Amino acid sequence: MFILSSTCSIHQLIGFRFKKMLTSQPRPFTLRRSEVTYYAEKHHRLTRKTTPFPGFRRRVPIRAVISGGDNKTSAADVVVVEKPEEDNGSLASSSKSGSINVKAVITIRKKMKERLTEKIEDQWESFINGIGKGILIRLISEEIDPGTKSGKSVESFVRGWLPKPSNDPYVIEYGADFTVPQDFGHPGAVLITNFQDKEFFLVEVVVHGFRKGPSFFRADTWIHSRKDNPESRIIFKNQAYLPSQTPPGIKDLRREDLLSLRGNGKGERKLHERIYDYDVYNDLGNPDKGEDTVRPVLGNEEWPYPRRCRTGRPHTKKDRFTETRVEKPHPVYVPRDETFEEIKQNTFSAGRLKAALHNLIPLIASKLSSSDIPFTNFSDIEKLYNDGVLLKEEEHKEKKNQFLTNAMNQVLTVGDKLLKYDIPAIIKRDRFAWLRDNEFARQILAGVNPVNIQLLEELPILSTLDPAIYGPPESAITREILEKELHGTTVEQAIKGKRLFILDYHDMLLPFIEKMNSLPGRKAYASRTVLYYTNTGILRPIVIELSLPPTPSSPSNKRIFTHGYHATTFWIWKLAKAHVCSNDAGVHQLVNHWLRTHASMEPYIIATHRQLSSMHPVHKLLHPHMRYTMEINALARQSLINGGGIIEACFSPGKYSMEISSAAYKSMWRFDMEALPADLIRRGMAVEDPSMPSGVKLVIEDYPYAADGLLIWSAIKEMVSSYVDHYYSEPNSIKSDVELQSWWDEIKNKGHYDKRNEPWWPNLATKEDLSGILTTMIWVASGQHAAINFGQYPFGGYPPNRPTLVRRSIPQEGDPDYDKFLLNPEYTFLTSLPTQLQATKVMAVQDTLSTHSADEEYINQLHDIQRLSFSDPEVQEIFQRFSTKLEEIEQIIHERNKNIKLKNRNGAGVPPYELLLPSSPPGVTGRGIPNSISI
Repeated sequence: MFILSSTCSIHQLIGFRFKKMLTSQPRPFTLRRSEVTYYAEKHHRLTRKTTPFPGFRRRVPIRAVISGGDNKTSAADVVVVEKPEEDNGSLASSSKSGSINVKAVITIRKKMKERLTEKIEDQWESFINGIGKGILIRLISEEIDPGTKSGKSVESFVRGWLPKPSNDPYVIEYGADFTVPQDFGHPGAVLITNFQDKEFFLVEVVVHGFRKGPSFFRADTWIHSRKDNPESRIIFKNQAYLPSQTPPGIKDLRREDLLSLRGNGKGERKLHERIYDYDVYNDLGNPDKGEDTVRPVLGNEEWPYPRRCRTGRPHTKKDRFTETRVEKPHPVYVPRDETFEEIKQNTFSAGRLKAALHNLIPLIASKLSSSDIPFTNFSDIEKLYNDGVLLKEEEHKEKKNQFLTNAMNQVLTVGDKLLKYDIPAIIKRDRFAWLRDNEFARQILAGVNPVNIQLLEELPILSTLDPAIYGPPESAITREILEKELHGTTVEQAIKGKRLFILDYHDMLLPFIEKMNSLPGRKAYASRTVLYYTNTGILRPIVIELSLPPTPSSPSNKRIFTHGYHATTFWIWKLAKAHVCSNDAGVHQLVNHWLRTHASMEPYIIATHRQLSSMHPVHKLLHPHMRYTMEINALARQSLINGGGIIEACFSPGKYSMEISSAAYKSMWRFDMEALPADLIRRGMAVEDPSMPSGVKLVIEDYPYAADGLLIWSAIKEMVSSYVDHYYSEPNSIKSDVELQSWWDEIKNKGHYDKRNEPWWPNLATKEDLSGILTTMIWVASGQHAAINFGQYPFGGYPPNRPTLVRRSIPQEGDPDYDKFLLNPEYTFLTSLPTQLQATKVMAVQDTLSTHSADEEYINQLHDIQRLSFSDPEVQEIFQRFSTKLEEIEQIIHERNKNIKLKNRNGAGVPPYELLLPSSPPGVTGRGIPNSISI
């Protein structure tokens, strides 16, 4: 190994490596035994001569087709092939009519932040690129070579001592010159081989000199070093082709490129690889650490779940069904191009740093006291936003903890600003809004979880759970109780007028309540909340039912709560609402956010890469909507939803969190109901109406999530329908598309394997079928995720508004703590909320998850993003119309937020509903629809 001394210059290092390169003996080029026949058939094409570069007599041939599968070989599977000799001649032309000169310009993005060693490596790579040794490009024609029966090809190394700088200081350009026959045709693909020691990020290749004008090959991909993998990378032209329309010269490349992405389902994945495969959720627990960290595998008959990306790590010692975990800061494998780019990494790292600093104070506070510190008055909470100090003054004075106190003071002095939380939107305009019933109800329609409210259509309210286990199915909410709260309106009138609604978490949570309440610091109920929509357009909660599993002494263990009109019932009602909010927070995070967007989207992404060529129109359409999702999901499995992670530590379900998510997947997840109009109809929040652009009419007009969401949904549907019509104009073109049919089949039968036999899966036979499927996927990745993600800190950043767990049962007469509750109800309420440590952990995570990165790509920018992937002007027009439509929608939403008649988005202290505004600046803005689930 060469070690750089402090006196050694970069030029000396380059000179040493260059000398070593010239004097070292060439190594034999190895191929797997399965590739020998292929090599022999293509030998004369693979050994075509190029102009030599000084000091080199031999070179490695480059294959024009990438083989599939993993890159593992054994000695028995390898044969040795001598490298062909080079001569001093130039590229021979096979054309009698002469040849033409063309030039390829390749654009590479450099790292924004580099260590000294990396800067030295950059100098070395510039040197070897300058002498024509670093990057080899092979042009593949769309036309067949009669001799090889595959695409005509020429190759050349990039050359140039100094790369050409671009307008971006981190982007550079290299050139490669080719001499090609006149009858070469037009290039349909380029093959890139990286002979450097490390990977590089290829932005684009542009080939100039052909009669049809420049050819663009958009890449945006990492090119691995040949020392990691000898395979070349295939980059196709920016032209969409259905499988049957693929030019003959690149048809084999299309197939082989897909094979290279699938792997063989064996071996542990390496970070440089691009293998997309499926696995169950078997990496959430860690049995080797002890019984407390054991978690069930999700993705089987008992615990069904969508599939995740396979990493191939070995199993744990104590459980052969559980995969070993990778703990922070080590990365979890995702295919190389799915990882965060540098700007995103920096944003996310800053968020993680902020989270660590936020957590430091309560962590030290817990060390200085016998147990974690609860909030005891509202001033404790306000300190989070004012000065960030959580320790009490007397705790600073304890001499035995002086070291920790001094350490904390140093952190506070250095990072004071980082330790302060921004004031959340929910209390920014009105500190006391969260206390009011109308705000509690407003957030059910316009908050961070507006997707669970349902129309109440009949009484009695019945459970579908087994009565032998969970008691009588009838709810304790009776007609008489409801009519006391309806002030003269009968239940029949309210139901007929579509004015009664319910937030029902009874059946979802009751099977887990006993286990949840066995955990320390957890007291939970299964909840039902009935709400009434008044003639004045206000939704208000009127009855809350909180249930526990039946016992011999209480076979119907249900409690009913109503407003009350004196101090005691007022505070009891507040505690009941806190339990409902806690349930809502858990269902939001585990079911609506994680399961229905993050987890369900991952199989679509895996199947798209495995079955649809990057040339396929559907792949090109979906590509912007897949960005960063697999990486953020891997990080979530590492730190958020794992055993002992943030979700378990800070939400009511604790260690049973993912079991609840799995149960919800089993009982309620349906692909056909993830379409927004279908979901609204299922919940009774809309009725079919063909006269409306979205095909539905809302039961509550002032339902901000649904009203704005339907605008976005309709725009997506219109764009997708036009796009599908453009590419599938021929009869039966959907059924005959082999890649498309394999894609949909794999999503159903592999990606959502545990739901493979469900009858509700849409067919894929017509353009309408495909448009519906794609619209649903794009909506879930963009509008749906934005609506339930970017409001997390604006609504959850104030713990009393949206506690993620409750630590006390609601006091009753005769309870030991009932008298303490009467003496100090505020103390009882606040000490029922998450502790300071739990609350600040959740706030730090919500702050990070609500943050838009500086490199975010928003849905209104889709026309600019897709412009780089298409040369078809009709397709460009489709995306431009979509962008224009989104600009109109943004204005409509702004006007709605000014409308005083829409009380759920306008009024004194009421924050406007902006979660479905298409655009946003970076940061925690409470608005903006990214194209993909990127955080």
